[in-house]
Amino acid sequence: MSASKVTVSIVTSLLTLFAGFLALNFMPSEKQIETQLVRQYDVHDAQFRRSMGVLLGPPIIEGNRVEALVNGDRIFPAMLDAIRGAKETITFETYIYWSESIGEEFSAALAERARAGVKVHVMLDFIGSMKMTDEAMQKMRDAGVQLQRYHKPAWWKLARLNNRTHRKLLIVDGRVGFTGGVGIADQWRGNAQDEKHWRDTHFRVEGPVVGQMQAVFTDNWTKSTGVVLDGPLYFPPLKAVGSMPAQMFSSSPTGGSASMHLMYLMAITAARTSIDLSASYFVPDELTIRALASAAKRGVKVRIILPGKEIDAGIVRLASRERWGDLLKAGVEMAEYQPTMYHVKALVVDALMVSVGSTNFDNRSFSINDEANLNVLDADFARAQVAIFEDDWKRARRMTLAAWNNRSWTEKLSGEFASLFGSQL
Repeated sequence: MSASKVTVSIVTSLLTLFAGFLALNFMPSEKQIETQLVRQYDVHDAQFRRSMGVLLGPPIIEGNRVEALVNGDRIFPAMLDAIRGAKETITFETYIYWSESIGEEFSAALAERARAGVKVHVMLDFIGSMKMTDEAMQKMRDAGVQLQRYHKPAWWKLARLNNRTHRKLLIVDGRVGFTGGVGIADQWRGNAQDEKHWRDTHFRVEGPVVGQMQAVFTDNWTKSTGVVLDGPLYFPPLKAVGSMPAQMFSSSPTGGSASMHLMYLMAITAARTSIDLSASYFVPDELTIRALASAAKRGVKVRIILPGKEIDAGIVRLASRERWGDLLKAGVEMAEYQPTMYHVKALVVDALMVSVGSTNFDNRSFSINDEANLNVLDADFARAQVAIFEDDWKRARRMTLAAWNNRSWTEKLSGEFASLFGSQL
């Protein structure tokens, strides 16, 4: 065989392997939801609660207390206080963790507890923690922290390279949990006072639902390490500490990847009066667009807050705006947050049902990443979240259908191009 033919053969083989790699990483691992749900009940009906428990997995359980923590000045002190007060165990899973000032504070607190004999387990996504130095990670390991990086590249795991853990979970002594949108990086510090300090919300949780939060963490820990965390140190008996019914559930391409998508579709379809959606990354598929538009057309007041020009992923904003037409035509109210990057991830339906956690309103969260959300069905808690939404709404700029139609041709062209990558955003 001539040298040229050998070269062609090698190039062909490499291209075939590369195509296979792309297929393994970018094609959905499970059949996705294709049919719009039929409206059979609203969020106040008992059937909504039953269906949420049956279709999404864990049941909705009573006796919980959930506190909203708005922006880093409230979020980080609460998380660090819980870590520093740990007596038995700490389990911590997050996407963004960088070697900056807040990262150093968390690392020092985790290391100190590990040296004191607390069992500390930290799961960091490999991509999300790339700005964390090897030295910082080694210091934690030397102190006794069991640190695992999720889906670190290896030849036998190439098919899972595009699957990241985007979950934000901190559980202390199996009794106190935290979840929401915040990552461990300095842009989350402060109080959203300028473009360098992001707007976000995190939640402190107590009660029986913390056991479900721990189970979500344990799922990925077992998949990554082969070690099962069990027993009273991780799953102590939990008594009622409040009156909020709540449910913590998860999704992953390795099982139940459609759970998040289904949850949002169920909640939107069940809405009777209002939908308030805070979405830091909003690239909805056609099914979700139809569900939101249908809700608006039947008289539901649908409002969506999204990031404005201050956004860390410009391609997402372009792809998002490209898909607003049918929503605006249906009467959905959309507004872009102006002061800084808007990283909130929250859904409030009929001032009763609240869903918060790590999930973005895009295909990456719905079918590619590992995600986790906390659902709470409590009128007082929901009203408090609506009040926070209203405050954000005042700082957002409305987009009208006329303004959307009158976008520049360059923005329209860029949006069409960005939308081609919508399945990966």
